[in-house]
Order: sequence, then C-alpha cells, then structure tokens
Amino acid sequence: MIGEHSSKQYDNELEAIRSKVLLMGGIVETQFTDAMNCFRVGDIEQSDRVISEDDAVNQLEVSLDDACSHLIVRRQPAANDLRTVMATIKVITDLERIGDEAAKIARMSKSLHTRGVVGINHFETVRSISGLTSDMLHDALDAFARLDGKQAMALIAQDEIIDHEFRAIMRNLITFMMEDPRTISSALDTLWVAKAIERIGDHAKNIAEYVIYVVEGKDIRHTKPAAAALTAGN
Repeated sequence: MIGEHSSKQYDNELEAIRSKVLLMGGIVETQFTDAMNCFRVGDIEQSDRVISEDDAVNQLEVSLDDACSHLIVRRQPAANDLRTVMATIKVITDLERIGDEAAKIARMSKSLHTRGVVGINHFETVRSISGLTSDMLHDALDAFARLDGKQAMALIAQDEIIDHEFRAIMRNLITFMMEDPRTISSALDTLWVAKAIERIGDHAKNIAEYVIYVVEGKDIRHTKPAAAALTAGN
C-alpha cells in the first residue's frame, strides 16, 4: 500500500510538472507567432510585449527545474521514470531558448521598422520558413503532450527542410546585398531573423528527440534522420 501511495504521488507530481511545461510551451509558441507578426507589420508595442514575456519564460524555467530536482530527490525515480524526468528538464531548457529566439526576432523587428531602412520585402523572405517552423514547434509540443513517438520521429526529418530553406534565404540575401548595397542593413537584419527561426526549428527537433528517448529509451541525438528512424523503429 505504501508503494502504491508513493507511486500515485509521484505520478501526480510529474503530471503537474508536465502541465506547467505545456503551459510554458504555449507561451513560447505565442511569443514566436507574435514576434513574426511584429516582423510583418512593425508593431512596436507588440515587440515590447514579446520581449518582456521572456522574463516570465525565464522564471518558469527556474521554477520547473527546481520542481524536477525536488521530484528526483523526494521520489528517487528509477529506469523509465527517471528518463522521463531528465527528458522533461531538457525540454524545459529548449523551450526557454525558443523564448530567447522569439525575443531576438522581436528586437530585430523593432530595430528594423524604427530605422525605416531601405530594403527588401522582409517578411515575404522568411514567410515559408516561419510557417514550417511554427507547425513543427506546435507538433513537437503535441508529441510531448501525448508522448507520441511516431509523430516525434516524423518531425525530425522536417528539420532538414527548414535547414534547406535557411540556406536558400541566405543565398538570396547575399545576392540582394551584392546587387544593391543600400539593402545591406535590412538584409542582415532579415538574415538574423531567419537564423533565429532556424534555431527554433532546431529546438523543436530536440523536443521531438526527447519524446523518442522517453518512449523508446533510445538516444538518437546527433544521428542522421534516416538512421534515427531505423534506430527508433528497432
């Protein structure tokens, strides 16, 4: 009876942590969406809100890391339970870094539109990679919520598409800068925004990898997508 009671307490505490992690995920997902809207329309007030929200995300990271540490000390989970807690801690870190990248996009948007520099159609340049990354982040959080290993595995291959999009954007922006030096300032800002979006895709992929780690018990980080799929399928 004592063992069952302790196990139920552990499950309840872990579920409470997971709920807060998903809340944190919802916040950074909104941050990213709002940051891209700032980049599209130049809403300075919204940019400031996105930047200020990063403090709330940072506080959530601290409190959730503390909750996970206390859970390990109190409950001393083993095997799959410990794997779940450790993966959750890593997800928290990636979510905080997504918040950082969203705040970076908001700051770039504010700077770009405040200066009113001559340039290209900034948002159209990153529209495609932004949409792909937004979908990937949403699906990664959904896979984490449901511990869906198959969905997580499908997401990892999508990161290759986002990387390809980023390289194409970089080539195009370099061409713009070479053809018209007046676009250099705005093109560089757009490039940093594209890089921030690409990094958000990387963090979403990390979350998917942690889901696979929990579900399959296999660490597929630093493996090629095809090899990762084969590993996860074994």
